[in-house]
Amino acid sequence: MKTVEEIKENSMEVARNYVNEVYEAVIARNPNESEFHQAVKEIFDSLVPVFAKEPKYMKHGVLERISEPERLITFRVPWVDDNGKVHVNRGFRVQFNSNIGPYKGGIRFHPSVNASIIKFLGFEQIFKNSLTGQPIGGGKGGSDFDPKGRSDNEIMRFTQSFMTELCKYIGPDVDVPAGDIGVGAREVGYMFGQYKKIRGGYEAGVLTGKGIGYGGSLARTEATGYGTVYFVEEMLKDQGLGFAGSTVIVSGSGNVSTYAIQKAQSFGAKVVACSDSNGYIYDKEGINLDTVKRIKEVERKRISEYVNEHPHAEYHEGCSGIWSIPCDIALPCATQNEIDELAAQILVDNGVRAVGEGANMPSTLKAIDIFLNNNILFGPAKAANAGGVAVSSLEMAQNSMRLSWTFEEVDAKLHEIMKNIYRNSVKAAENYGHPGNLVVGANIAGFIKVADAMIAQGVI
Repeated sequence: MKTVEEIKENSMEVARNYVNEVYEAVIARNPNESEFHQAVKEIFDSLVPVFAKEPKYMKHGVLERISEPERLITFRVPWVDDNGKVHVNRGFRVQFNSNIGPYKGGIRFHPSVNASIIKFLGFEQIFKNSLTGQPIGGGKGGSDFDPKGRSDNEIMRFTQSFMTELCKYIGPDVDVPAGDIGVGAREVGYMFGQYKKIRGGYEAGVLTGKGIGYGGSLARTEATGYGTVYFVEEMLKDQGLGFAGSTVIVSGSGNVSTYAIQKAQSFGAKVVACSDSNGYIYDKEGINLDTVKRIKEVERKRISEYVNEHPHAEYHEGCSGIWSIPCDIALPCATQNEIDELAAQILVDNGVRAVGEGANMPSTLKAIDIFLNNNILFGPAKAANAGGVAVSSLEMAQNSMRLSWTFEEVDAKLHEIMKNIYRNSVKAAENYGHPGNLVVGANIAGFIKVADAMIAQGVI
């Protein structure tokens, strides 16, 4: 007769074989999509103890179904620049999973956008949205259009062309896009206006991240950055630590980074570095956020301009060097895979205590292993940066009820959501044999809610 341990090990082996088999099928079906492969592998590996303990998920083919988008839409986006030249970009929308609510996820305008990027983001969004506790499914969209250096009129013409096609596939109860890299309040406004014109009606809930005067939510702009800091603060509290008195590095200088800096500073931290796609600044006296916000949000210039007003600060070309600055807390808030194995080891060697991912998948799988193997407190993206989509869902709720909550009300709801995400991730990690591992905990907690809904709704 087999012992209990032998039975457990046999169950784990069956689960591992199942996960590996499905993963290989995903690779074969989606060749040359490295970002998507990376996102799938990270989540699949975390779910082995779930399948070992609860084989019903294997029986119902949940993994095979959840890793295949319900719908992937690609379309042509033609537009005319200020000189009368015609350009053609490619648009994308992946509607990945709608079992717990309408598809929800941002739109990204960046030259790097392709099917792999959109699918990795949409796949991650399934679990991130589930973690928020809100009734929203997973989706993502974007275009390889580069908004840098384009005039307001050019951006308006492009976004109107983009929405002319996208509007066929979205709606308040179907798919609700928002902003992401390269898509802020200006772009959302142009898209909303075009959608309204085509539809011939005012459907406020079709897009989130709107302006406050036409259905937007207070605290939405701040939500992702604030939420990341709220999540990391919970991690630190459990170890008797906090932001107060800590030295912090925040990569990026966009929306997420700006408000992560603001909230970290309000908690008593000294943020000494931030960056853009050209390079990074280091200010040992602490970043002057007002200067950064004016340069990036008003003047739309490069972060290097900072040293012209703060001559004691340093500017360095290239982004990766930012992780060589000694810090207590690192908040990668720029883009995917910005922290590789080398950067992670440098952070560990320099004494980093906590890492909170404000961007989507900013750490490579090897980098994550280094953080976990060295007992660094690590907040994975799908948990730590879920604040933005959480408040987007709150914006949808306000639109449905035709009312507005105060900034303080929304911020309080956001803070509680981030606390719950942390607690649920911790609990799931403990329940499935990986105490303290929030990567595993967040993946499992997000997966189970969606998987149970998939089983309840049948094979569709």
